[in-house]
Amino acid sequence: MGGFGASDQRLECLVEQLPGVQLSELSSALADGTVLAIVKGLSEIQEITEERLAEEHRGMIAKQEALLHSVEMRHVGARKGCLTENLPLLEAAQGREMEALDRRLNEERKVLQQRIVLELDQKVEDQQNTLEKAGVPGFFITSNPQEISLQIELLSLILKNWQEDGGQDDVVSTSGL
Repeated sequence: MGGFGASDQRLECLVEQLPGVQLSELSSALADGTVLAIVKGLSEIQEITEERLAEEHRGMIAKQEALLHSVEMRHVGARKGCLTENLPLLEAAQGREMEALDRRLNEERKVLQQRIVLELDQKVEDQQNTLEKAGVPGFFITSNPQEISLQIELLSLILKNWQEDGGQDDVVSTSGL
């Protein structure tokens, strides 16, 4: 990988925001391509994780929709077979059942979404740890959103610079870190 040119003001500005990071240190850390290979590997793992979690979320939504449809069809059938004088009682009971089901399904979605966020947060921490151990300046374990944003932008700029220096046209996701 070639060095970062002085004309890359965005990168210089970003590096200035990272405590203790020098542009020359960053360029040196990236010189042999090992760090880029690590970044690509981390990106592939992240993409696989994100797709698995998205599929899990889609699967849960599909199951919930099927359950709701089934209950609604059962309710329609019960109302068709109900005597007129009993219809208000049946509809009230069905309303309570739907409210309880809706609360349960919302809670299931909330629990899954919280688990997904925790898993993605752990993935970011693992990536930060790996890059820190690889000696990439600017990478350390943090949960500070501003520092994470700087790290994401740094990765994006590293990859952009690498591609401009003749790297392959592979697109590497930096959506997590």
